[in-house]
Amino acid sequence: MARALAAAGFDVVCWNRTPAAATALAAELGARAVPRPADVAAVADVCISMLADEPAVESVYGGPDGLLAGARAGNVLIDSSTVPPSTIRGFEAAARRAGVGLLDAPVSGSVSLASAGTLTIMVGGESGDLERARPVLNALATTVFHLGPLGSGAAMKLAVNAVVFGLNEALAEGLVLAEAAGIDRSIAYDVLAASTVRSPYVDYKRAAFIEPETAPVAFALDLAAKDLRLISAFAGELGMTLPQTAANLAEIVAASGGNRGSRDLSTVADHLRETARTEEGRPA
Repeated sequence: MARALAAAGFDVVCWNRTPAAATALAAELGARAVPRPADVAAVADVCISMLADEPAVESVYGGPDGLLAGARAGNVLIDSSTVPPSTIRGFEAAARRAGVGLLDAPVSGSVSLASAGTLTIMVGGESGDLERARPVLNALATTVFHLGPLGSGAAMKLAVNAVVFGLNEALAEGLVLAEAAGIDRSIAYDVLAASTVRSPYVDYKRAAFIEPETAPVAFALDLAAKDLRLISAFAGELGMTLPQTAANLAEIVAASGGNRGSRDLSTVADHLRETARTEEGRPA
């Protein structure tokens, strides 16, 4: 996302919880790296955060060196993390008191789409805040949806991910089934990608499914499990049960066993292959 913003001509300021990551990216982009989130808010009119979980968001926004501590009246703070809607809502009162705009704007799309500025962005918050931030968001996305009040973007992101995890599991099962029938993995994937199940996800996950040993990790199993638990909890708050989400979580947890949680989400296919071999080896 920083690369897309720099390519669009924005003056980019970087911060990361791992300082070396921000320093390296800033050097690549000719941007600035700063030591604290507060330093980003002190100089950037629009600040975008994307963090792993709720504690990270709470620290980066509400800590003594956080974004709200450094924000100026007129700033717009945008959180693009996959967290419950209540997380960003917890900072709304403090932001309003400081005259600071606040949006939740999670994204949908791969790393390549982020770099190209062709993501889909789901926004919750006040329309005035969105309009001030829109030039920045437009540089990151082909489509920006305004879904309603603060927290709406986070809710929609959980809904989108519920579908993504179901699609990932179905794609893995279909691919492994074809392989077990003697069909070449690569050709089987080509057929799936040309069939009625084709989607952007199927297109951009090809390398991850075909060559899982060499493809870079785009979405770790541990993060997928975190998101699935969030989806289940949020559904529970709304009085719902989601049986497909529960099944997907069980499969992700099984696939991440043996310290494999840092592997890509697509490697559930490897788990299915291993399980199939184990079942075949059992006596009747």
